[in-house]
Amino acid sequence: MGNFKFGVSLREIGSREAWIAKCRRAEELGYDVITVPDHLGTGRFAPFPVLAMAAAVTERPRLGTLVSNVPFYNLALFAREASSTAALLDGRLDLGLGAGHMKSEFDNAGLPWQKAADRIGYLKESLGYLRKHFEDEGIGHPRLLIAGNSDGVLELAAEHADVVGFGGLRQQPGKPPGTFKLDNAEAMDQRVAYVRAHLGDREAEYNMLVQHVEITDDREKAAAHWHELTERSAVADARELLDAPQLLLGTVEEIAGQLVARRERYGFSYITVFEPVLETFAPVIRELR
Repeated sequence: MGNFKFGVSLREIGSREAWIAKCRRAEELGYDVITVPDHLGTGRFAPFPVLAMAAAVTERPRLGTLVSNVPFYNLALFAREASSTAALLDGRLDLGLGAGHMKSEFDNAGLPWQKAADRIGYLKESLGYLRKHFEDEGIGHPRLLIAGNSDGVLELAAEHADVVGFGGLRQQPGKPPGTFKLDNAEAMDQRVAYVRAHLGDREAEYNMLVQHVEITDDREKAAAHWHELTERSAVADARELLDAPQLLLGTVEEIAGQLVARRERYGFSYITVFEPVLETFAPVIRELR
């Protein structure tokens, strides 16, 4: 299933100097990919300009969006931003695309909130539009990551993406859009099987976006604590968290073993963690290298 690849999602830019330092530190710690999300709100940044800056101050990591919220955008303007960034990054761009999931952000932007089928339809339309735009501009199409959890998004990923992004989160019934629960280990089996059934003869890399990493010698206690922090809404029983691939709990050696086992079970060879555990996760990278 290939060697591991490790990414970090950097959520905040801070000052210019802080952003440069974070990008260089991620490279120094051995991360292979630096990604940024695409959200609105105080302290949130426009993804493509900061990726261009990251490219200017690093040499090795790939750089990408995890993920661009395609329904935010007019496709012509989005294609211009993406292709300009791809040209500046000279082959290092991983273009991550998603269908959006936070109704509040659409409300704040004054954009219509459409049902999931329509957002996924717009994501599908964007794929052909982007491909033609890159061809017309004479720019090589970047590696494409499509991430989500629904049948519709995962089917698009299986058909078109170089990297299938698994979030392992699903909308809680009856709760406001963007209120999620974790898929347990068995539910993730089903999601991966769904993608494999739609891949056909294609091959794709599988990315897992890890929600939490905790270095501890008491996995059960860490799981119980996280269960309480999430108000017991993520899963019904805290013991399910021990096997959930979205969480990494244990000693460095235990977590390394979990990742190897989950690579064998699900095919997750590309692992992304969030910025708060940039340093925490680094020893696991060293262990697996």
